[in-house]
Amino acid sequence: MICGVDEAGRGPVIGPLVVAGVVFENDKSLVEINVRDSKKCTPKKREYLAKKIRETAVDYETMVISASDIDNMRRVMTLNEIEINAFSRVIERLKPDICYVDSADVDEKRFGKNISSKLSFKITIISKHKADIIYPIVGAASILAKTIRDEEIHKIAEKLEKEIHVPLGSGYPADPITQHFIKTWVETFGELPPHVRHSWKTVYRFLEKNRNKRLNDFLE
Repeated sequence: MICGVDEAGRGPVIGPLVVAGVVFENDKSLVEINVRDSKKCTPKKREYLAKKIRETAVDYETMVISASDIDNMRRVMTLNEIEINAFSRVIERLKPDICYVDSADVDEKRFGKNISSKLSFKITIISKHKADIIYPIVGAASILAKTIRDEEIHKIAEKLEKEIHVPLGSGYPADPITQHFIKTWVETFGELPPHVRHSWKTVYRFLEKNRNKRLNDFLE
């Protein structure tokens, strides 16, 4: 049995990190439906492929790590270590013969070895950069992870947008819609929104700007 493991949501300031693993006997059926890296698919295509993957996989496993859990873990470990722990837990549950993973480490082999060291059984791990593009089995995991994160972001947006009537966006720090959402929330409530990763330094510029603005208003 072969397995692919990938994540979605490593870099956003809002929302969870999602890790997914899928197991197939081989990747023939994935090639037939043109499974590819989730970032190269439209949302509609991802939803279609995710359904097919769930229906045809021998097994699959997903893990959703909330923003607050990421913040807590980052007090004692790096983001790469968080991913290593999550990948190893997913692989441990699936117990495949061979596993292909999308390396988060600049050193591909080290990433694979660190995952192997946390497993209770011996396994061949093939760790590569851009594995979601190279291997359809990792592309399938990428699609599952991305669709689940999209669902989680949709739930968060439905709840928070009602408070300030401003769209949340993708949750990524470079997204101007997300930037405007955080800025508006901070200006309205004087604090960061729920589901924001406080361990991301970039979010604090919104608080700092708001403090400076209020100070300037007071001085005037």
